[in-house]
Amino acid sequence: MSELTSLTLKAALDGLDGKSFSSVELTKAHVAAVESARALNAYVLETPDKALDMAKAADERRAKGEAGPLEGAPLGIKDLFCTEGVRSTACSNILKPFVPTYESTVTANLWRDGAVMLGKLNMDEFAMGSSNETSAFGPVVNPWRREGGNAKLTPGGSSGGSASAVAAELCLGATATDTGGSIRQPAAFTGTVGIKPTYGRCSRWGVVAFASSLDQAGPIARTVEDAAILLKSMSGHDPKDSTSLPVDVPDFPSFVGRSVKGLRVGIPKEYRVDGMPAEIDALWEKGVAWLKEAGCEIVEVSLPHTKYALPAYYIVAPAEASSNLARYDGMRYGLRVDGANLTETYENTRAEGFGTEVKRRILIGTYVLSAGYYDAYYLKALRVRRRIADDFDQAFQKVDALLTPTAPSAAFGLGENADDPIAMYLNDIFTVTVNLAGLPGMSLPAGVDAAGLPLGLQLIGRALDEGTLFSLGGALEKAADFKAKPQRWW
Repeated sequence: MSELTSLTLKAALDGLDGKSFSSVELTKAHVAAVESARALNAYVLETPDKALDMAKAADERRAKGEAGPLEGAPLGIKDLFCTEGVRSTACSNILKPFVPTYESTVTANLWRDGAVMLGKLNMDEFAMGSSNETSAFGPVVNPWRREGGNAKLTPGGSSGGSASAVAAELCLGATATDTGGSIRQPAAFTGTVGIKPTYGRCSRWGVVAFASSLDQAGPIARTVEDAAILLKSMSGHDPKDSTSLPVDVPDFPSFVGRSVKGLRVGIPKEYRVDGMPAEIDALWEKGVAWLKEAGCEIVEVSLPHTKYALPAYYIVAPAEASSNLARYDGMRYGLRVDGANLTETYENTRAEGFGTEVKRRILIGTYVLSAGYYDAYYLKALRVRRRIADDFDQAFQKVDALLTPTAPSAAFGLGENADDPIAMYLNDIFTVTVNLAGLPGMSLPAGVDAAGLPLGLQLIGRALDEGTLFSLGGALEKAADFKAKPQRWW
């Protein structure tokens, strides 16, 4: 049955439509794959019984001619999404006992369209991390390895479980979230496709909050077309989320394969940073050449405030995290560690419940919001954020999209940057600007480095113009013809 797990989402849906196999058969193959790949630690909770029940129901609907767009497709769900009756922890000790009585809007949309849930996927605790090493369930392992080496590599973060599961063929696609690059960087590290849509395109209701003005759900998949199929189902206005945009959902898959002739693509000169590996710069040049061959016009643009993006992000995001995570106090849900009095109960619960990185960001956020520092740090960061958005606005007067690298390196070894938070934060150097400006960004695999590890290119688009990214992504995917796969070792 292994050939069933190697199908793309589109091919699997076509096979189900053609009655080549049933959803139950497809789901059983994926359940077996998940069980055999526990060494990757991609899933923190497997739900095989629920998956098979959903698959049977999908087969029954299909037999009645009532198939939805994702009918019978087995997916993995990042543990940041609340799932009714299924433990949802954000991979934190403080939420390990939590079983929601409600469903996130994004996952409800997927179930409405017939998708099947294989389980909950590992992630950095509260989505805070770039390597999936801060999870209370332990790190996820990237299915890729360096040629001739056995070192365990990071799949990136925070959506490392989602990326690892898709790359290792443990699901047909996965939900993920992106606050500063947490969809795109893991996609680049694992040879998968990830898109962070425009802020407000997918509802945040029922998604555990990290930084509310930056968080955005999106899919990780094997192909650009698969990502388009998933995003179409995940998107839509939600009155329960005040930041959800009241706009129609385009037919994203229809954009894949369209001609990109005549589109103007910008190359931001500020993204040529010191110390960037020559392989990544060379891949970027290849991407430029591929788009030229497809008929695009290449234009150099300037985003002058890019150099301030990381400092601004690491003020805004921890400030919002400090506020959002104040609700975890042991009173209403989650972990509770009793103390001699109320204050001690708060202290004990939060000390035991939160990991080191989460505590670090709460402290940074509380500091920049404190009296005497609010104006000096937080308000200044908000002004920089506005300037970054203005830079993009000016660039998009000249071009239809931007092309950049996704990450400044290929996947690194687990533990390599564990004691250097600054080096870890620099992984987001090419991605955080997109979140600060609320724009859509996509990463797709375009080549490998000297060690055989995948490298990604990033496309950035105008707000609500994911369609152009899918068209350009399809053109780049065709030109790159990326067929490399991790060699099975698990």
